[in-house]
Amino acid sequence: MTEHHTILGGKVHVYKRPNSSFWQCSSFFAGKNRRTSTKEDSLSRAKEIAEDWYLRLRGKLRDGEIKSEKTFQEVSEHYLREFDVMTQGQRNQRYVEGQHWRSTGRLVPFFGDLGISEITAGKIQEYRLQRYQEALKKNGKPPAHSTMHQEIVTLRQTLKTALRHGWLDRLPDFSEPYRKSPKISHRAWFSLEEYKQLYNATRKRAQEPKRRGFKWETEQLHDYVLFAVNTGLRPDEAWRLQFRDVTIVYEEDLKKTILEIVVRGKRGVGYCKSTPGAVLPFKRLRSRLRPARVYGANAPAGTSETSVVPNGQWRTPEPTDLLFPKWQRELFKTILDEEKLRIDREGQPRTAYSLRHTYICLRLMEGADIYQIAKNCRTSVEMIEKYYASHIKTSLNAVAINVMRPKKRKSKEVSATDVA
Repeated sequence: MTEHHTILGGKVHVYKRPNSSFWQCSSFFAGKNRRTSTKEDSLSRAKEIAEDWYLRLRGKLRDGEIKSEKTFQEVSEHYLREFDVMTQGQRNQRYVEGQHWRSTGRLVPFFGDLGISEITAGKIQEYRLQRYQEALKKNGKPPAHSTMHQEIVTLRQTLKTALRHGWLDRLPDFSEPYRKSPKISHRAWFSLEEYKQLYNATRKRAQEPKRRGFKWETEQLHDYVLFAVNTGLRPDEAWRLQFRDVTIVYEEDLKKTILEIVVRGKRGVGYCKSTPGAVLPFKRLRSRLRPARVYGANAPAGTSETSVVPNGQWRTPEPTDLLFPKWQRELFKTILDEEKLRIDREGQPRTAYSLRHTYICLRLMEGADIYQIAKNCRTSVEMIEKYYASHIKTSLNAVAINVMRPKKRKSKEVSATDVA
């Protein structure tokens, strides 16, 4: 049975374990159980040492050597445990790994020993300054703005964890001082003339491929360009489309045939109605024979290679086949380079996403309702106004801008002789 004594009004416990000749001492101090060995077998001497040990703890607490609150490292570990459990199957694995790396590799070495309330706006600015100096010394240039933004986001999420658990009463200011307002960069797109130049080039390449055996790939690319600019689908949404997701319908209000599309993308399941220009490319895709093997080493994530058809190398598409089983990235880039369309006048590179941006801009230029465009593209009106509508000249109403208030005519002065 353990022999047990208390001193300093019950603040310190002195005890001896049955299998030890030395006295131990312990105390619940600054939110944590602390214990040590007195290395003494005399009870009176052990009590003196235990008292000195407790007084030294109080001195360390007063000098800031002992934290009476959770440290940033403890909160970070708690945040990462919560994050791993709560985001299973919801966040990309690379993003989860990035959160761990930013916490353990960047934030904890700087903030780790600080009490959670000691992380102020000034400390956050010191962190930015250190990161800039380290990057300049190592690479000769500051860290990318997106890199710093991601690290500050991880820091904010960690401190929000402390706030939720009551370990912190308020969040510090995370704003970056001395930074000018960022310029809103417009998304790279093709003007109407550039779009015509592009699809004429892809059509020519489809009719006369430069490499033998690449006719199917060039035809697919041509139809993808037309399909994307007439539907506004994100590239990943278009690449997930199966033939059973697309229906040709006659629109009574338009008096024209269009496509109704069930879209599966980053916003879940949504719906899209195309312009009439997407119908003919879809019919060609549906009637075009395709190679028995179309995926190979470049298969999209989660897709298996198409099975070989026993009788021949080509087959007709099945309802569950993808419309675009393989993205012709290099061919697309080559045509853009040949037509000098790779970079827009703002210096931004054009990609497959630029075809979606082209759809939105052309619809706005035609006077389409911005709310309906947002619904059809599964985005927000705010995003369209910020990144698209602000640089479309047709969004400005010249009549409303140049309105002139009619000038009042000066009243004619009447003399006394004019009065009858």
